[in-house]
Amino acid sequence: MPALEALNAAGHDIRGVFTQADRPAGRGRVAHPSPVKLCAAQLGLTVLQPATFKSAEAVDLLRDLDVDVFVVAAYGLILPAVALTVPRFGCINIHASLLPRWRGAAPIQRALLAGDAVTGVSIMRMESGLDTGPVLATRGVDITPQDTAQTLTATLATVGAGLVCRTVEALARGEAVETPQPMDGVSYAAKVDKAEALVDWSADAVAIERRVRAFNPWPIAETRHRGLQLRIWEAGIAPPDAQEQSAGVAPGTVRRVSKEGIDVACGRGTLRITRLQLPGRKVQDAANFAHAESLPGARFTGP
Repeated sequence: MPALEALNAAGHDIRGVFTQADRPAGRGRVAHPSPVKLCAAQLGLTVLQPATFKSAEAVDLLRDLDVDVFVVAAYGLILPAVALTVPRFGCINIHASLLPRWRGAAPIQRALLAGDAVTGVSIMRMESGLDTGPVLATRGVDITPQDTAQTLTATLATVGAGLVCRTVEALARGEAVETPQPMDGVSYAAKVDKAEALVDWSADAVAIERRVRAFNPWPIAETRHRGLQLRIWEAGIAPPDAQEQSAGVAPGTVRRVSKEGIDVACGRGTLRITRLQLPGRKVQDAANFAHAESLPGARFTGP
């Protein structure tokens, strides 16, 4: 949405905004429009929601718009090769990584899981390969120790909005420079599977803490407590004194509960959980949660 708002504010003639079909949500499974659709409607822009671009009719729809460039951001539908050639300046994509690092569906989550210190935004020309096209512009962004997928997504969306506006203007002036991606350093960001959210307590505490941040706000890291799902919204690495208490203790064992959090032994190190949630309950800070649960000595279970 930031990119759409920025392009509109810059005065570009936006002929249409494509977004996926409204999806059912909530208990009543009522169809809800996407945030992009709501934003476009507020801006008075035409919204188009084809189910696919595989048909000749869908490609004709693109041609009828008679545009200079398509700007794509996390669309979720594959554009066939013929569609990429429709605009005068082709199709450009706002990709949330510094290509060729983290090509694919989930670059933000994979960067957090890997412990990357830096990520960024790449504006790339789309081609038939998966995020393989030449890059027109990049901007790096530091990943902070507090960043989650949610906060990093918001940061990169803002950066991408400014970067794509400058790229579109450079294309219009004939000044855009395309740089082929290097062959070295290619990595793939596979789509996040909900099964990845289940914490394996035999892992390193650092890796588990990254998982908590990478899977916030979806699918949310989780464990099992007394047979119930326990979702972990926030956590950190426990201080050195707590690390010592976890030496030789079975992974998943709650070692200490305090107002600072719930310390859980890991395969290596100790994780301090600070916000968590039981099924059907609101998200709670660890201190309030501990008041209602007998935790010291309890053991959380994973896969």
